[in-house]
Amino acid sequence: MTQQTQQTQQTHQTAPSVPGTESPGAPRALRPAEELQALVEDAARYLGGEGSGPEASAEEVIAWAARTFPGTLAVACSMADAVLPHLVARQVPGVDVLFLDTGYHFPETYGTRDAVAASLEVRVVDVLPALSLEEQDAAWGPRLYERDPTRCCALRKVEPLQRALTGYEAWVTGVRREDAATRTHTPLVTWDSSRNLVKINPLAAWTLDDLLAYAEKHRVVVNPLLADGYPSIGCQPCTRRVAPGDDPRSGRWAGFAKTECGIHL
Repeated sequence: MTQQTQQTQQTHQTAPSVPGTESPGAPRALRPAEELQALVEDAARYLGGEGSGPEASAEEVIAWAARTFPGTLAVACSMADAVLPHLVARQVPGVDVLFLDTGYHFPETYGTRDAVAASLEVRVVDVLPALSLEEQDAAWGPRLYERDPTRCCALRKVEPLQRALTGYEAWVTGVRREDAATRTHTPLVTWDSSRNLVKINPLAAWTLDDLLAYAEKHRVVVNPLLADGYPSIGCQPCTRRVAPGDDPRSGRWAGFAKTECGIHL
């Protein structure tokens, strides 16, 4: 059994000790699903949208999350940029930032992860699959991503995230409505029924221009691939450059009728 199989969730950097930011998997007093679902309903009224008035800003959504989920909040970050961790860390210093380390990322993505860990007051956690790349090749055959990318994503992203979110009540994502047709109606706060916790999307209404403007204003690190024709960055074998004006996610899983890895379905 490899070291990767034995330890499937590793801390990349530990931020200064902050109350309420225990290590992933540490015992926490989690509220029942019914109570968490009620919080989602309250959020729809408090944060607006869906016919209940103007939507709250990203900062207001995060402020609500910080008050509502002290010590039980995690951020998921693909390391396309550090905007989301920066936004959350301003109100939740020491927050856990989960990075799905599939083993297939671009070097630039790992560099962005390292920069986030070094520059922000967050706790970056590398979430590893149960199988190393070698073990996956032995079990499913080499280059599974070429034959069955959905299975590959399930093994290296979906299942590891499911496991990593155990012990949290809510997770924050960087999903934006303009990303893809499947994300057009993304709410600010929703119930994640597949994981039985609250899903928070503070950047839902942002455009790519909004994101880049925030990064420039606050000098937040951005993955250099964004400026090199990769508006949507995933694993290196399954990500291609996109021509100007094309669907930002058209470079993902080229040749397959697939636009989502499965995390946000």
